[in-house]
Amino acid sequence: MGTMPLRSPPLPSLFSDVFAETGLIPLNNNLHEYVDARRETHSNWMSFAQSSHLSEHQQTHTKPYHCTQCGKNFTTFNSLQIHQRLHTGEKAYHCLQCGKSFSRSGTLSRHQQTHTGEKPYHCLQCGKSFSRSSLLSEHQRIHTGEKPYHCTQCGKSFTRLKDFREHQRIHTGENFSRSKDFRMHQRIHTGEKPYHCSQCGKSFSCLTNLSVHQLIHTGEKPHHCSQCGKSFSRSSLLSEHQRIHTECGKSFSRSGTLSRHQQTHTGEKPYHCLQCGKSFSRSSLLSEHQRIHTGEKPYHCTQCGKSFTRLKDFREHQRIHTGEKPYHCLQCGKSFSRSKDFRMHQRIHTGEKPYHCSQCGKSFSCLTNLSVHQLIHTGEKPHHCSQCGKSFSRSSLLSEHQRIHTEVKPYHCVPCGKGFTRFGNLKRHQRKHTEVSL
Repeated sequence: MGTMPLRSPPLPSLFSDVFAETGLIPLNNNLHEYVDARRETHSNWMSFAQSSHLSEHQQTHTKPYHCTQCGKNFTTFNSLQIHQRLHTGEKAYHCLQCGKSFSRSGTLSRHQQTHTGEKPYHCLQCGKSFSRSSLLSEHQRIHTGEKPYHCTQCGKSFTRLKDFREHQRIHTGENFSRSKDFRMHQRIHTGEKPYHCSQCGKSFSCLTNLSVHQLIHTGEKPHHCSQCGKSFSRSSLLSEHQRIHTECGKSFSRSGTLSRHQQTHTGEKPYHCLQCGKSFSRSSLLSEHQRIHTGEKPYHCTQCGKSFTRLKDFREHQRIHTGEKPYHCLQCGKSFSRSKDFRMHQRIHTGEKPYHCSQCGKSFSCLTNLSVHQLIHTGEKPHHCSQCGKSFSRSSLLSEHQRIHTEVKPYHCVPCGKGFTRFGNLKRHQRKHTEVSL
């Protein structure tokens, strides 16, 4: 098929009837070549070898096939039939491997490549392969820098038509500018959580949330602060931390939110506890702290009646009843119900001892152990026996001592039934039985 400029030729009487009926002019007095005389621009007439080809071409100027359901018009009957499947829901093309159905054969062919893994289209620049030529063409724009889709409203350009269309919805104000966001939103209503953690079975509506959750099990902290070297499991936590080092230029819609944010840079803690003088950066933290003094415990466990001042502690407590232990050690397989216990346990494997004694330099994996150790240097014995006044550096030592007064002997020897107030005394006693048997 080709185009050629023609002048309007005088019609021989032999062909005048043909023209009157069809509007077709035989080319060079040849009944087997025709041009369309009804084109507005005579200097750009198109020629065809057969009249049937011309008739088919003329349908591109008109759309004679109408959908009775939605009124949409089509140039070919085949296009109309394909369109009507949207209304009927007919999917005549079936994948023999997975049973999935499609309304068009081309869509089925593309789908089948997901089973075969076939990617016949290769990028000559980086070697990456694609299942469709259109995907290759789209990918090549990364190398060429071509962005053919331009937004007339803001001037932004895009390499992919899909991204361009989603961007345009920002200007039109259409809800959920991206189909991905819409699908995620729908899961709020359906309760669908298609992403499952293989370690603890917990489910998530969003793949990103699953990825973040899995870091709990691995203990991985891939986001590092370039200024101080501290590591974080989530980028959002790193961003929050980095504000300590530098002003961040972050913007806020309300002045109150900005004021609270600026405290992360200044270290300001304007909320003070009148009882003990401790200061906090946020009023909510002060309110939580004040419950220590008032004794208020607003979070109640319906199973055992225990109450808590903090929501976080309440949630961790509930795992005692459910038996849930979502924190798993990949090195030894041990599981934990609290993230704090899991982190402490991991230090057994890593050898990390982040708490250092300023007096002697000794290091500890747990802050509690450091606090107990420091009593050696201060000589402080804050735990007192109410019966005899004796003092102890640790509460566990006080509890052990009080058994002298209560005569409680929780440690029993199985062979002879004798009881002891201290576990160490039981161990020493048991050696007598082993020496006799020898």
